[in-house]
Amino acid sequence: MKHWAIAVGTALAVSTAAVATPALASSRTAPVTGAVYFGYQGSKIEVLTHRGGWTSLAVGGGAFSGQFSAAPDGKRVAWIDEKSRLHVKSASGDKVIARDAAYGSPCLTPAWTADGRRIAYPKKGTATATTVIVVGADGRNVVDSGKTVGICHLTWSADGRTLAGYAGDTRGVHLLDTRSRVSRKALGIKLANHVESLSPDSRRVVVNAISANDPAGDGSWSTSFTPSIYDTKTGKKITIPVGGTLLGARYLRDGRLAVRVKGGTANTLVILNASGKELQRVAEPTKARKLGLLGVLG
Repeated sequence: MKHWAIAVGTALAVSTAAVATPALASSRTAPVTGAVYFGYQGSKIEVLTHRGGWTSLAVGGGAFSGQFSAAPDGKRVAWIDEKSRLHVKSASGDKVIARDAAYGSPCLTPAWTADGRRIAYPKKGTATATTVIVVGADGRNVVDSGKTVGICHLTWSADGRTLAGYAGDTRGVHLLDTRSRVSRKALGIKLANHVESLSPDSRRVVVNAISANDPAGDGSWSTSFTPSIYDTKTGKKITIPVGGTLLGARYLRDGRLAVRVKGGTANTLVILNASGKELQRVAEPTKARKLGLLGVLG
């Protein structure tokens, strides 16, 4: 396996606790009505949003390394170019909002808050622990939010307080409290090469956990992965009560969990509430079958 540092994974205990964060989610929440996807186009990335019909935005080109993320509604894309500039692209244009972003590894992606107002990104530098900057989507209100080893595939909790990411050597997932500026390692996760989602209260994290014999990859966004959910404080692995071949999972802003399940001609999103009860099944468009999932609209 190609780890930057080799570690040996061990079997983890499995809990039958609920998969969604406590409270928040209920059967009265708005139903899921669409999703945000992505696909590779050579050196560019196409972000596609489906809600009734399709819309799309393309970013990158040239020496672009794949450092991007989509706003929760899919209408804007944040991306980092080879000159360390952080852009926000929308249908109306492309604007540079910062000029000190770390560049060069696909895993060093910016991250949008759940309300789409702020973006976190890794600041360029050489320190083992990387500084995370949080900036308004308009380029204003720049804040140094602390340092973390878990800088890869940053993702926010919906309460706008915590960022999670995996270490560049794949040895674990770290959570950065952006208010206290303190980072801690999530328990139970020995090796991971992707962080997909945090529950609104940051107590649950969705990751692609790997073993010592699995390839680490290059940090690019994967179009699918086998999701594992861990309690970030106890280290317990949480059961996902959905059958079939799972292609991913992510928390919605209100705490529901969307689980992506492989299908013959189209994949399905299975929506669960806080107790793990199924609320909804949404058939994805056939066009989305081989696309990666970036967000769920509901």
